[in-house]
Amino acid sequence: MNNSPITKTSVLVTNMKILKRFIQSRNNSVATGAAIALSAFALFSTACSDSATEMSESAEPTKIVFISGVPSHPSGQHEFKAGTILLARALEDQSELPVEVAIAHHGWPKDESIFDDAKAVIIYSDGNARHPVNEHEAKMDEMVSNGVGLMCMHYGVEVPKGEQGEYFKKWIGGHYEAAYSANPHWTAEVELNADHPISRGVPGFSANDEWYYNMRWATPKTANNILTGIPTRENINRYVHWNQFAEKLLGTQQTMMWAVERPDGGRGIGFTGGHWHRNWAIDDFRKVVLNAITWTAGLEVPENGVSSEPITEEQLNENLDEKKEMVHIPLPSEGDLTQPAAKPVPYKWPGMPKS
Repeated sequence: MNNSPITKTSVLVTNMKILKRFIQSRNNSVATGAAIALSAFALFSTACSDSATEMSESAEPTKIVFISGVPSHPSGQHEFKAGTILLARALEDQSELPVEVAIAHHGWPKDESIFDDAKAVIIYSDGNARHPVNEHEAKMDEMVSNGVGLMCMHYGVEVPKGEQGEYFKKWIGGHYEAAYSANPHWTAEVELNADHPISRGVPGFSANDEWYYNMRWATPKTANNILTGIPTRENINRYVHWNQFAEKLLGTQQTMMWAVERPDGGRGIGFTGGHWHRNWAIDDFRKVVLNAITWTAGLEVPENGVSSEPITEEQLNENLDEKKEMVHIPLPSEGDLTQPAAKPVPYKWPGMPKS
């Protein structure tokens, strides 16, 4: 029998979640008595071989705060709220990890007490002028300086160069910079850094996404590559913003997820995927992100990675933001990976000087 603190804590957390759902589903004296009995059993079965002090210390959950961005892009794309809910559900209800999740939807929380005791902040949002951190840099920097982990996903890794870019180099090791980085849609044969805990249980996978690449890194570079792939003319099916730097890097290994361990003791992650909501139903795509969130929060990533239940088509279509035209999102298919190559385009990006 495995009596490690993590295992015992996981059992306790799972039992207490069952208790919580049981109490919420019943509201009478019988349920109350049963809840008390279940609570006592959960505590006893988890800690019978430990002192009360040891159990109290091991039972403390790790708090993770998600910030989902404001509604953005057509239906099925940039579904920050729905994607965040899927990830939070997997962590809190399915992973058996000792975590507590709090979510602020549609931007920076009005009540910053949500960050109290947080070990990690996960931002899944638009960037630049719509980034949730805008005007809250001081608060974020305070948390990071105190060792709180920070993970930014998809457009959430893009901020302007200058003061905000320097913050991101400090917080997560780098960022997307307009006119330097690029964001084509392409099918990546994803390779993982097998030496890093985030890669546990993930052998590699293929996914079509708006995989940004050519980040602006801190100098010297502090980030470790976690996910990499090779963009080519053949596997790019759409050019969005394009420049000479991105073109020169075609055919070379590019970073799509990176990780840093900061001097303050905290951790930072950048993940450039997450454009298409359907990709959360790819088990290994979802697992590596759950691993990254877990690592960012300072927890040990399980040997086989963070477990979660398969996502159904029905679940993919829950909690979507209201858009002008709503679409039904199908599960990922082979057709996503075999889209025809796009024709090359001239260099273009927002704010590009006119010749």
